[in-house]
Amino acid sequence: MAELIHIPVLATETMTWLAAEPGGAFVDCTVNGGGHSVQLLERTAPDGRLLALDADPEAIATARARLAPFGTRAEVVHSNFRHLADIAGTAGFPPADGVLMDLGFSSRQIDATDRGFSFMHDAPLDMRYDTTRGITAAELLATASTEEIEQLLRRYGEEPQARRIAREVVASREHGPIATTGDLAGLVTRAVGGRHGKKLHPATQTFQALRIAVNEELEALTEALPQAIALLRVGGRVAVISFHSLEDRIVKTVMRRLAGREQVEQPRGLPVEPEAAPRVVRILTNRPVTPSPAEIAANPRSRSARLRVAERL
Repeated sequence: MAELIHIPVLATETMTWLAAEPGGAFVDCTVNGGGHSVQLLERTAPDGRLLALDADPEAIATARARLAPFGTRAEVVHSNFRHLADIAGTAGFPPADGVLMDLGFSSRQIDATDRGFSFMHDAPLDMRYDTTRGITAAELLATASTEEIEQLLRRYGEEPQARRIAREVVASREHGPIATTGDLAGLVTRAVGGRHGKKLHPATQTFQALRIAVNEELEALTEALPQAIALLRVGGRVAVISFHSLEDRIVKTVMRRLAGREQVEQPRGLPVEPEAAPRVVRILTNRPVTPSPAEIAANPRSRSARLRVAERL
């Protein structure tokens, strides 16, 4: 039950930047346990509206229970945020005062013994946020080629031993399926050796890569962020909390492009310089906002969080 009352990462900073006021309309693209959503609904009382999404059915059930006291002011929808524009249109949601994306996965998900997100428990190797669709991590590893596994480990996990791990996966599955988190963690350890003084478990980057691949996290973020900005009214703000460099790089790049800061290569020899793409946002956080030492001490899992905010022009 602790998940129902947990304090979300960078909560104070996020609320400050979103500047929610009574009557405001906000979107929480990753409602999870509802921590940020509760604060937004409290700040927009008595008549503000909230549209809350999540790909995880368990998170949706938790959020609906937690947000029930707010009645019709809160609409909770089971959907990946890559479908944000369609969901908002169907809900008749007005131009938003703010959109929040918290890209972290929760302690509830990490600690669940049946979801396969962590090697701390021997669990079925699933890793899907939305357990009603898509393929599991076990199914991916059972069918992908050595080259495909290597590529996803390099791209999504930045794993320097990607080739050795990929070869071990393919060799191992000839003797039986890689069905559990224990199977995978042991396989990676055999492929690359033990910790060798490192703080991270040798399978950490492999688990990250598979989770990102199974859930198409980076593709979804790349699709969803422009939709979130398009949903904003003039002066509305989008706030994104990321937890690793791959996510943060996408957020930074998309915001800079829509703010007119990214240089676009132009073909040489044109008689007239093409018009620059119109600026859609103003970046409010030139450097990402990070957790305070006090928050990190209270919640070590917050240490990698990065908050970026932009305002619709």
